[in-house]
Amino acid sequence: MTIDLRIAGGVVVTPSGPTTADLLVDDGRIAGLVAPGVAVDAARTIDATGRLVLPGMVDAHVHTREPGYEHKDDILTTTRQAAAGGVTTIFGMPNLNPPTVDVETLTDVFERYASTSIVDWNHNPAPTKFDDIVPMAEMGINAYKIYMVVDTGRTYPHPAGTGIHDHGHLLQIMDRIAGTGKRFIVHPHDQALMDYIEGEVLARGENTPQGYASAYAAREGVIWDTAIDVILRLAEASGCPVHIAHIQTRRSIEAVRRAKAAGIDVTCEVNHWAPFLSTWKDVETLGPYALSYWVPDDNRAAIWEGMRDGTIDIASSDHAPHTREEKEIGWTEMWSAHTGTPGIQYYYELMLDAVNRGELTLDRAVDMVARIPAEKFGLAGTKGTLEVGADADIVIADMQHEWTITNDDVLSKIGWTPYDGRTISTRIERTLVRGRDVYADGAVVGEPGYGKLAAAPADISAETAGTEGN
Repeated sequence: MTIDLRIAGGVVVTPSGPTTADLLVDDGRIAGLVAPGVAVDAARTIDATGRLVLPGMVDAHVHTREPGYEHKDDILTTTRQAAAGGVTTIFGMPNLNPPTVDVETLTDVFERYASTSIVDWNHNPAPTKFDDIVPMAEMGINAYKIYMVVDTGRTYPHPAGTGIHDHGHLLQIMDRIAGTGKRFIVHPHDQALMDYIEGEVLARGENTPQGYASAYAAREGVIWDTAIDVILRLAEASGCPVHIAHIQTRRSIEAVRRAKAAGIDVTCEVNHWAPFLSTWKDVETLGPYALSYWVPDDNRAAIWEGMRDGTIDIASSDHAPHTREEKEIGWTEMWSAHTGTPGIQYYYELMLDAVNRGELTLDRAVDMVARIPAEKFGLAGTKGTLEVGADADIVIADMQHEWTITNDDVLSKIGWTPYDGRTISTRIERTLVRGRDVYADGAVVGEPGYGKLAAAPADISAETAGTEGN
């Protein structure tokens, strides 16, 4: 019998840790690991000598911008970046035009992915229409997403239909989601506090990157901390599994740590900008191109601690591309600029570079980008792991390859990265999705439409789904 592929000579990062072995792939899945030199009849062999063989990244927080904002990026260009960055599964976000809030809009988005995505995919719709929550779960989604925010001075990137601020409404939706078995992703934000804080900053005429950065980090991050306290308490009250986006303050990390110890089903994520960008120097030199948010040094230290000890479960890119024109206005009118930064193309490599610098262990980095997001979003044993039976979503990386990120390498339509000029020590050389190359030899080789829906098994209780909060 001949298998499809042998990846030979590398160090394979398995759930039990790194091991020197050859990885066997057949029919799109991991077929086994064998000692180097063991005879196996393979149709194709990839030489991974001196390289790490890793599971592909499962990125649960990606803004593809399609439909509605394709001038920034689209599903094809986003998944080209994913392939180059070792990301083999993406979950899209609902802040589109029209926003993904019901069966009709979710069906349209699914059809778009199926037509053009290079990597495997899913999508996180907003559960703002009660009657569509359960039907969308039955379509194969793995999570829902809402924003506890209304933009000041603009209608994007948080359009109407994707936001919930009233606590009673949040609890109603959590009750409904709890019966589906899906996870509820929440962008935390205390709108009333932010209105007051922003109002003070703008009244002083500080409509600048520095003013914006200071406002969102004001009073040690009070807008984040109070919102996350509410989310955790409502999760406990409803039994709804929650996932907190954009974790970035010391108090929030401590609150999540306590909630986990109390048995609350909560996960949280760190986005690329929190550990690797958004210092005050970045705000001053890159201005709107660095925002997302400013992360003060004491909060950044707490983030690294939470990444190391497992309080912060997951690394998700929050890939959020905007054009230069949409950013440039921010130098003088930051509240009119589109906030968010592109991140999917380089996050895995930045995490591996952090391993080389001794800031994370290799096992911890791989857990954060692959194993844990797959496990917590319903894909355990299928995605995020190099074990027999799992999809052959594989990354081959050179951990001793120093190179400099430049705008010339960017595969996004926007043509820029906040990491332009940064030198790192690792390079992803090859990405495979279900055993097929999608990135190799410095080029994206995946075919549009190759990606498929990465759906969790159906787990909906007819007795509980949709009966609470009516």
